[in-house]
Amino acid sequence: MNSESKIYIAGHTGLVGSAILHNLKQKGYRSFLLQTHKELDLTDQAAVLSFFERERPEYVFLAAAHVGGILANHTYRADFIYNNLMIQNNVIHAAYRYGAKKLLFLGSTCIYPKDAPQPMPEDCLLTSPLEYTNEPYAIAKIAGIKMCESYNLQYGTNFISVMPTNLYGPNDNFNLETSHVVPAIIRKMHLAKCLYDKSWDLLRRDLDRRPIEGIGGEASEELITQLLSTYGISAGRLMLWGTGNPMRELLWSEDMADACTYLMEKVDFAALTEGKTEVRNTHINIGTGKDSSIRGIAQQVKAIVGYQGGIEFDASKPDGTFRKLTDVRRLQSLGWQHKVEQEEGLARLYNWYLQA
Repeated sequence: MNSESKIYIAGHTGLVGSAILHNLKQKGYRSFLLQTHKELDLTDQAAVLSFFERERPEYVFLAAAHVGGILANHTYRADFIYNNLMIQNNVIHAAYRYGAKKLLFLGSTCIYPKDAPQPMPEDCLLTSPLEYTNEPYAIAKIAGIKMCESYNLQYGTNFISVMPTNLYGPNDNFNLETSHVVPAIIRKMHLAKCLYDKSWDLLRRDLDRRPIEGIGGEASEELITQLLSTYGISAGRLMLWGTGNPMRELLWSEDMADACTYLMEKVDFAALTEGKTEVRNTHINIGTGKDSSIRGIAQQVKAIVGYQGGIEFDASKPDGTFRKLTDVRRLQSLGWQHKVEQEEGLARLYNWYLQA
């Protein structure tokens, strides 16, 4: 890539895509093709083909996806598999058809088996059953990896796949119905602090910016209190899902973006197949190689937010996979490693949340 290369970032407004766009701009790239969902529905094959035929992007970052936490994955299983398959099928095929020089497909470490060895090497893919709660999403992402590999082998394309661990950072999703673990804990902790401190002005300001189930800051104290209680948030007590024991590896989204740009600039598919008699598992884990318990993450957030109340865990709710630590030796052997440690990243995200 060079500064004038035409770069298409699918999903540029989300957590992943916005971080990649920011990183590319910092590095001097300036020719971007950017389309919101309203401007281009990536599940519409004809619209995607028309866009690629008209714009001819040279480099493609496929960061668009239908994502969510345990509750959303478990509830909307058909949406997760259908939408993700459609998005990636359309974009990958269009990139081949209209001659993109390179494509980077972003998946997730949820592709690995529920009982994968820890840390999880790339070669453990498809060796045993997946975690049930996010199986549809994981299957879609596995299909994306195999699609990239297959197009490379049949058509000579240069499509690579990366599997980031649990991401958090600017432009994260703080919707309590669909958010992942870190933004959910941060927002719940902030709301619990507001209740505990009786800071109703701050609490109403939060709901005005990010209504919950359509309820904003103009609602009565009684209605707001009742609403928050359904999410385990009350004065002096915060209830979080699961036992708190599962381990999670967290990666600052801007670190992830830096890794993606690095790989797009320096690593081609051919380099990932050297010495292989069967070409498979060419994807690259992106992570820190470090993890901590959800209980530990919650305690870190509690200290950062300044919440003085209690934290409890609802063991009747699902934990998800117990541990998902990535083996990052392949990534490190290619010359990249993370920079932002967890405590610093959590503090950065809370400050961003307060100002956004």
